[in-house]
Amino acid sequence: MKKVIASLFLLSFCLTSSAFAGSDFDRMKSLVGEWESSGTEGKTRVRYELISNGTALMETIISENMVTIYHPDGEATLMTHYCAIGNQPRMRAQSSRGGDTIAFQFVDVANLKKADEGHMRRLVIKFQDKDHLTQDWTWRENGKEVKTTFRLQRVK
Repeated sequence: MKKVIASLFLLSFCLTSSAFAGSDFDRMKSLVGEWESSGTEGKTRVRYELISNGTALMETIISENMVTIYHPDGEATLMTHYCAIGNQPRMRAQSSRGGDTIAFQFVDVANLKKADEGHMRRLVIKFQDKDHLTQDWTWRENGKEVKTTFRLQRVK
């Protein structure tokens, strides 16, 4: 009987864990549509759209002509930010297990000319509700980091 209970517990744990796989990406997919951002950089439009048959999410910062692609990578969510300055940092978020915050940590960066050149290092997305979120982007240049916060509201 103990073995049966232990087996059921293990099965339950595995099913619960697999239910969270991709939950951050599913949460990200809920952003599809038009958003307006306000922050220290002023106002801008942001568009989210599903691409590649729904397996990736493209975020376009319209006024800056910058794109970020989000996609699942096992239980994590991976993103590549195609920056207007010409480099492409990649960041990974380990599963937040359905929380209201997804934190992307630096993995590597393509097309960086020198180690102290400016590039994005971190992104934290906090969901307030279905129509409001904040993004905290961290920029690193010459060994110093600067955080910029964007407040996004869904355009109806």
